[in-house]
Amino acid sequence: MANRRPAGDGMVRQKKRGQWEGRITVGHKSDGKPIFRYVYGKTQKETLEKLHQRIEDYRGVELTEDSKMTLGEWLDRWLNEYMIFTIRESTWDSYASMIRMHVRPYLGDKPVAFITTADVQRMYNKIKKSGRREAHPLRGYELADSTVRSVHMMLHEAMDAAVRERLIVKNPTDGTTIPKNNYAPKQILTEAQLEKFMSIVMQDEVWRDFFYTELTTGLRLGEICGLRWSDFDEATGRLKISRTVKKKKGGVTWGDTKTETGMRNILLPPSTAEILRERKKTAMSEWIFPNIYRPEEAMHPEYPYNRMKTLLKQAGLPLIRFHDLRHTFATHALTGGVDAKTLSRILGHTNASFTLDTYTHVTTDMQKRASGIVGGFMEDLIIKE
Repeated sequence: MANRRPAGDGMVRQKKRGQWEGRITVGHKSDGKPIFRYVYGKTQKETLEKLHQRIEDYRGVELTEDSKMTLGEWLDRWLNEYMIFTIRESTWDSYASMIRMHVRPYLGDKPVAFITTADVQRMYNKIKKSGRREAHPLRGYELADSTVRSVHMMLHEAMDAAVRERLIVKNPTDGTTIPKNNYAPKQILTEAQLEKFMSIVMQDEVWRDFFYTELTTGLRLGEICGLRWSDFDEATGRLKISRTVKKKKGGVTWGDTKTETGMRNILLPPSTAEILRERKKTAMSEWIFPNIYRPEEAMHPEYPYNRMKTLLKQAGLPLIRFHDLRHTFATHALTGGVDAKTLSRILGHTNASFTLDTYTHVTTDMQKRASGIVGGFMEDLIIKE
């Protein structure tokens, strides 16, 4: 391969129509031929200024011939050659979907070496405003902030790899502005609402075991859909959570839990353990809660969510997310006296501090009660003295 160009190497010339052109060598092809980058200006001075800036941008860089590929081509290679064995199948599917739906339509055909920060920013702004293919009841065609952030993190990782592979000089996602985390507010079922919900649930022979288990364990949707009978210890009433189910085109797929701490073994409440023991007596599938249409398969995550909406409507309760059932369990567990460390293990959180931060609305009230108890205790001591 030819040596890298010396610092300051470049040339300027005036073209036939009077426009000035500057050219620098930024790398070499496999046959040794140089790879050029060009700048243009109306005057020689303007062009020289642009050229000097380009020289600084490419100083010490030796791009490869692959730098001419489009962003779409690079993302395909990155996904299929670099990431295929390093991420979960569900993550790979998520990346492929983001590339197909949000990146390709805007920048897929542009050479990867010419993608600018401004290009990426315009794409983020566009998909934020109108990135949905189907209108959302509340947001319309606007994409959720979390989805824009996910696209950014995926693209940032891919462009970092492009820098390492000498396709580009710097990562164009650096310097972009993305939405801040804007999590949907937690909606907790109060004791009265929970009682109404459970009165409806217990009348549903198909779904009552499912929702009773959910509201007494706080499992994530994918976790409860992925439970097998081999995970349940009848003798001890313990339940192992080691996989999660996600929907994919034409069905479902499953893999490891969300985090390492997500793999856990919990002791079920006696009533829940008894429900599962009775359920196992008539089980005809390896799954504790099998697909209601194809029992040989795991439960599709959409089915319990859709059923939950129907049950909430029957109970005259407001619509909530399925994840809010998990929040409901955790909130009532904390207020009922379960300590944060124990609860964090049940929920599969990384540590107790995360649990406390997540349920600040509960722990604030608990702290007030605790301060009242301590204050009363001290007042009693003073009075005795």
